Amino acid sequence: METIDFDHSAFLKTLTVRPGVYRMLDKQGKVLYVGKARNLKRRVSSYFSRSLNLRLQNMIARTARVEVTVTHTEGEALILENNLIKTHKPRYNILLRDDKSYPYIFLSGEPFPQLTFHRGAKRREGRYFGPYPNAGSTRETLRLMQKLFPVRQCEESFYRNRARPCLQYQIKRCGAPCVGLVSEQEYAREVEDAVLFLEGRADQVVSGLGTRMEAAAAELEFEQAARYRDQIATLQRIRERQYVSGERGDLDIVACAVSEGTACVQLFFIRSGRNLGNKLFFPRIPEGEVAPVILSAFISQYYAGKQVPQEIIVSTPVEALELLESALGEQVGHRVRIRHSVRADRARWLKMACDNAVLGLRSRLAGKAGSQARLESLQKLLFLKEVPSRMECFDISHTSGELTVASCVVFDAQGAVKSDYRRFNIEGIEPGDDYGAMEQVLARRYTRIQAGEGCLPDVIFIDGGKGQLNAVAGTLEELAVTGVVLVGVAKGPGRKPGLEQLFLSGRKAPIILPADSPGLHLVQQIRDEAHRFAITGHRKRRERSRTTSTLETIPGIGPKRRQRLLKRFGGLQGVARAGVEDLSRVQGISGLLAEQIYEAFHGDD
Repeated sequence: METIDFDHSAFLKTLTVRPGVYRMLDKQGKVLYVGKARNLKRRVSSYFSRSLNLRLQNMIARTARVEVTVTHTEGEALILENNLIKTHKPRYNILLRDDKSYPYIFLSGEPFPQLTFHRGAKRREGRYFGPYPNAGSTRETLRLMQKLFPVRQCEESFYRNRARPCLQYQIKRCGAPCVGLVSEQEYAREVEDAVLFLEGRADQVVSGLGTRMEAAAAELEFEQAARYRDQIATLQRIRERQYVSGERGDLDIVACAVSEGTACVQLFFIRSGRNLGNKLFFPRIPEGEVAPVILSAFISQYYAGKQVPQEIIVSTPVEALELLESALGEQVGHRVRIRHSVRADRARWLKMACDNAVLGLRSRLAGKAGSQARLESLQKLLFLKEVPSRMECFDISHTSGELTVASCVVFDAQGAVKSDYRRFNIEGIEPGDDYGAMEQVLARRYTRIQAGEGCLPDVIFIDGGKGQLNAVAGTLEELAVTGVVLVGVAKGPGRKPGLEQLFLSGRKAPIILPADSPGLHLVQQIRDEAHRFAITGHRKRRERSRTTSTLETIPGIGPKRRQRLLKRFGGLQGVARAGVEDLSRVQGISGLLAEQIYEAFHGDD
């Protein structure tokens, strides 16, 4: 990689401490990264005065110069940052690729107003309802509106040149104001009902229609009464499908799921208490980026220049929360709240958004073509003769050697086979002996399989490096497990995703893959699932055990001191074997407290 000679020391001396935006440029003048700062000098200096991850190291190595723009406030810097990101699309920024405007329903201001689909600049006088997530949901709402309220939806040129009613009048979808078949007063009442419906006040519409239905029936106008009855029934069905329980205002629900270098953001639109639908986004993200950062970047980019609801509910706390709320509030002229912790109905809607984000991400990652590509990449990576049809991965989880749990997860060509997942409580090993734990779990697992209780996989992954691999290779050899490729998945420098090293049994040098390798992404997915399954099992076992933990019964031993003791002595058994003098050497443990701990374990001796 070419290194750019950039004299950052001289540049940093000229920087101001005021807020603003900075741009990293390469030698051709292309923008590599855009960032905002409350203090430009401190923020830009941090790139040259601390250790950086691999992504930022690459960026700084390509940087030939840095440009800054000073702003009055950090909020102004946020707005400018978003504009520059959209303009330059820098390689090292999170980039939301969704620049199109969103559709609205427009009600014009003429004596016989038009209700229509609208996208683009709001130049015409009238009212705009929305935004809607896509054109399909907007047109579906307009279709429902035609059934409920006979307000015209035709274009002006069509409306002003009619000599007779069109088909919409024949099928009772319009009152035909173009040829004077409806009075201005009656038409205005239909428009008023339509507005109430779009504002989320459908119950008020139903109440008014009910009153009119009773009046029409009393005057023996049964056909008109039947029409009101049908309107009420249609409205009730729509309310059941579209309305959010307990909501009357505007809010958005934003959920993010991240895996294997891909992010999925799910956005639900609630306007005037109505669920207008949802939309999926797949922003481009730098390797290793996490959900709080992605959500912060998404919110600042997506809402720039758009209408913002009074409340945004997010799946995880976001970075720079107060700044985002302040900047968005200044933009739209009302207070904007970004909330993560919600209850009751909102919590259920947030969970639905999170579930949809996970499903959208899984669909993206596990599409048929993508899945096959990852398997074929893995075949080449591991020098397999054919595409693997079954893979198993093992991981170990414990807290300072206490209550060790091992996991085994299974994947086939379609993905995870959760019915074949297994957990193992590890016993009889020295606390913290991950080698011994891995040997035990593989012995137990494949003893059963060799006895006919299952089938052998094509590949066995273990979470660990060369030492782990050598330790378990002998175990499999003793069990006569042959024809299986054994792979150790070691975390790279700084334990960063994308820097993993793969160790194959029989090969001395590790395999190091580029971060965008489909085969590596599959390995990461399997390894992460094994890690999640092991941690979940360990936490459950620890919770059950600690309800009767000896240390918890000793006055003066809180969570921090308990953690120090367990870490120092390798678990509860080590604490029990320690003497008073050894216990008193632990930070926070006085001589008197050490005697109490010793007495708690040996009082009956």
